[in-house]
Amino acid sequence: MKKAFIILLIIFLPLYLFLQSVEINAFDKDFYLDSYKKYGVLEVSKKTLEELDGITEDLLSYLRDKSDDSVLERHFNEKEVLHMRDVKILFKYGFVLKNISFVLSLISLGVLCYKRYFKSLGISLFYGPFIWWGGILTIFLLSLSDFNKYFTYFHLVFFDNDLWLLNPKTDLLIQMLPQEFFSSIFKKMILLFLLMLVIIQIIGYVVMRKGKNGSEKARRF
Repeated sequence: MKKAFIILLIIFLPLYLFLQSVEINAFDKDFYLDSYKKYGVLEVSKKTLEELDGITEDLLSYLRDKSDDSVLERHFNEKEVLHMRDVKILFKYGFVLKNISFVLSLISLGVLCYKRYFKSLGISLFYGPFIWWGGILTIFLLSLSDFNKYFTYFHLVFFDNDLWLLNPKTDLLIQMLPQEFFSSIFKKMILLFLLMLVIIQIIGYVVMRKGKNGSEKARRF
């Protein structure tokens, strides 16, 4: 039983943190506005920063499922709206998976603490994330070598149509969110996630050491 909760914790706590990092960065409107200025979106889209601010607000509201397609139809063409409908579904699945991961992580932490398996808990928190480090760093390094290639793979895996193939000359969505934007936000997501892992591992190391010392003291008595 203890092993089952340890495995759940190793899998779902980092997964929750990763999805949390994605959400934090994906809904950081200030980052969008900064990128519009950085990547020349104002010139390409022929929109003012105030107009792009309003469009971004509608876009993020839509992805949080606080509005329907009509909020996008004011700004985007039919193909763009249909693609964002697919993206919204992807975000919905992400929110559900994040909540499930949080609950399973909380239950696992609660059981391990209640049973006073502090040494095992510390070991799980310290060593478990190294599995994630390997996978995430591999993906990160591959993206640095050819981001467009692996970004294309991402779309082929998660979308079953070609609505994501937009025209930068005519489609506002791709004008607002060029490849440079996605490359930059991907790096921010990865870095925040790795920072979270480091914090968890530090906590795990402290708990592991205290659990080990506690076991040694118990043996002396």
